[in-house]
Amino acid sequence: MTKQTFIKGAMILLAAGVVNRILGFVPRIALPRVIGAEGVGLYQLCYPFLGVLLTLITGGIPVAVAKWVAEAESQGGGARVRQIFRTAMGLTVALGLIMTSVMLLSAKWITTRVLTDPRVYEAFLVMAPMLLLIGVSSVYRGYFQGKQNMIPTAQSQVVETVLRIAAQLTLAALLLPMGLQWAAAGAMMGTVLGEVASLLVMLHHARKDRLEHPRERDGLDMPAEGAALPLEPLPAGRAPVLRKLLRLSVPITGSRLVGSLSYLLESILTARSLAAAGIATGAATAQYGALQGMIIPLLLLPTALTYSLSVSLVPSLSAAAARGDRAAIHKRLHQSLRLALVSGAPFVVIMGLLAEPLCRILYDHAEIAPLLTLLAPVGIFIYLQGPLQAALQALDKPGTALLNTTIGAAVKLYLIVELASRPDLGIYGAVIAISVNIVLVTLLHGISVLRISGFRMKLPDFVKVGAAMIIMGAACRWIMSHHSLSLEWLGLAAACTISALLYLALMAVMGIIDRHDLRRIPGIGRWF
Repeated sequence: MTKQTFIKGAMILLAAGVVNRILGFVPRIALPRVIGAEGVGLYQLCYPFLGVLLTLITGGIPVAVAKWVAEAESQGGGARVRQIFRTAMGLTVALGLIMTSVMLLSAKWITTRVLTDPRVYEAFLVMAPMLLLIGVSSVYRGYFQGKQNMIPTAQSQVVETVLRIAAQLTLAALLLPMGLQWAAAGAMMGTVLGEVASLLVMLHHARKDRLEHPRERDGLDMPAEGAALPLEPLPAGRAPVLRKLLRLSVPITGSRLVGSLSYLLESILTARSLAAAGIATGAATAQYGALQGMIIPLLLLPTALTYSLSVSLVPSLSAAAARGDRAAIHKRLHQSLRLALVSGAPFVVIMGLLAEPLCRILYDHAEIAPLLTLLAPVGIFIYLQGPLQAALQALDKPGTALLNTTIGAAVKLYLIVELASRPDLGIYGAVIAISVNIVLVTLLHGISVLRISGFRMKLPDFVKVGAAMIIMGAACRWIMSHHSLSLEWLGLAAACTISALLYLALMAVMGIIDRHDLRRIPGIGRWF
């Protein structure tokens, strides 16, 4: 099995993430044109419940698997790796079967009594198989990430995205004559087929892994070359392994459950608050669909990098913490946060200044541009939040992440009720509440990491990136207002490309990125 360094593993996931995000915008752009903003709203209304149940099934189990496998690998414990994996898989499958049954039995009540639009019933039923599919895939993903092999995760993501896109658009168009609710169910069916393909890729890599490591398969320990610490005794039976697994996964599950419940309550309270503001059900569903199905995905585009950094950071920091290597911990934190800051900043500039042409060209809905303009500045906090939360989990402080997330969720839900119900704000009240939540949680995570590890980001880095953003923004606005191209999308592409190249040049001149950073990029690194 190929084991990658922290940066190389992150770059492999980044490459897959960029491909996925670019491909993922195909249905984001095409689906509203096929089933409209209201159909997208029906599709999106299902996801908060799916998120809550998936959190209960997987929660912190993949992170715990990645962490303990990384530690066992660093200490040469091959048999413990396999035992951790089997215990996690058994727990996940059991929870998946229970939650799928709960979801199917309560579908009618949830869609008619809890959600604001009963037309989501068909899509709600169709998405039930995803609980078990995603649960099993997530355990495999944690296992491979713990071995610091990011290739299976990257390949499964790309395959899932390609199949999902084709199936979503095809099935939504075929079922549209039966009604908007069936078109939304068709789109959800495409998502299920994508998850089936993702699991098949993981099973293929798992079979290869068993063939490459027969001694692990047979339960024999093989001391790792240069293992830094002596092996711990292998626990007798699965119960001690399960307790160790749950000790880390339960707080992480709690933290993610807060986020999932927050998302669920956000969808319910936003719809009810918009109704209290005098907005009709259909219009409220369309507004929520525009926010969650069009604006938020655009804002999350750069998280392809922050996700890859977060996934690679957990096993890397865990291994460093197991060795007691404080310098390595600080180095990894600095690398991940610097990359997140530098890569996310230009997206914030483009989305904030060019929101109207972006929304008009991508979605043919220029009227939703003010939502993107309002949310764009907080994007930089989103991009920093992922690595910070991953650092807290890797440093055995998931409870701290849980507390921070809970505080942010409580503030967000309170503000949604207070602001979105006001007729003069409406959906903008929800946007303000989401923005406050993002900034607050990121700041709390940053303070926690500083207190626990003693790590501090270099202030000059923020100043240099901020200056580059201002210069980039000025260039971007000037190009958009002075270009002589006849097609708007060509002018937008020119403005984005030229201003981004200017930004990268400024980063190089200021010393934020250098040749050594570029050399770590797989494939093209040798050119530098």
